[in-house]
Amino acid sequence: MTALRALLLTGVVLLAVVLQVSVFSALSFDGVVPNLALLVVVAAALVRGPEFAAVLGFLGGLAIDLAPPTDHVAGRWALSLVVVGYLAGRVRQDAGSSAVAAVLTVAACSFVGTSLFALSGMLLHDPAIPVGEALAVIPVAVVYDVLVTPFVLPLVMRLFRHLQPHQVAY
Repeated sequence: MTALRALLLTGVVLLAVVLQVSVFSALSFDGVVPNLALLVVVAAALVRGPEFAAVLGFLGGLAIDLAPPTDHVAGRWALSLVVVGYLAGRVRQDAGSSAVAAVLTVAACSFVGTSLFALSGMLLHDPAIPVGEALAVIPVAVVYDVLVTPFVLPLVMRLFRHLQPHQVAY
């Protein structure tokens, strides 16, 4: 990967995180905002595969974990988005072929990622969010992510296809 591609990928992830924690915080519903970093990771998984998306998920999740106003143990979103990237990449052959399959992949990944984040908080005894509240936001997060998907996923997938290095035939 060239330095320019790495810089552009970093910019996409950071833009998603900044928009998620700043602009979309004004549109929060019960404290839930669309997880744009998750959508970027799913788009990367559908275009580039599980390994690439898992690494990008770690970077995006760590950025969310460290972005203010964080009130949870760092690393929880990083773990969640690594798993999301890997799982979405494993189903990319099926999900990349139609818009419905891509939206279903986003819904499943949103459920898995948000659930893993909530469950890791319970395991770590994170006092910031009580168990009942953590589990109650999962359906809201899934719906919010699915509603934003048609506006974000095609654009980011097109960008990842454009940035994909060309395969060299030997």
